[in-house]
Amino acid sequence: MTTLARNKGRWTPLAVAAAVLGFVTWWPIGLAVIAYIMWGGSIDDLARDGIDQVKAAIKPASTSTSTTGSAAFDAYRAQTLRRLEEEQAEFDSFVSKLRDARDREEFERFMADRNTAIEAEKTSLKS
Repeated sequence: MTTLARNKGRWTPLAVAAAVLGFVTWWPIGLAVIAYIMWGGSIDDLARDGIDQVKAAIKPASTSTSTTGSAAFDAYRAQTLRRLEEEQAEFDSFVSKLRDARDREEFERFMADRNTAIEAEKTSLKS
């Protein structure tokens, strides 16, 4: 595989945008971006790796499985979270039943209107 064929796949829209923004900001940055694209790797891979690292850094901070050091508070928190999850499930079930009832009522209204229209058409044809 030639160098040209290998580097051709690296010129994605993100890479071109990065090079242009680099030149607009300060020309050595633009040259550095072009050098990275030519000899280093893909800007898309670099961006994807950066996003994955940010997600990995944020994820441990957002998990609630860590302990606070107080057994009583941890038990209270676990119980409260369990209760909230149950309430959320109940609410989702309620909303689902409400949607089903609304859909059923709308369908029954449609069928009644349709039957009325069919009956009116039959009577008009008989007349």
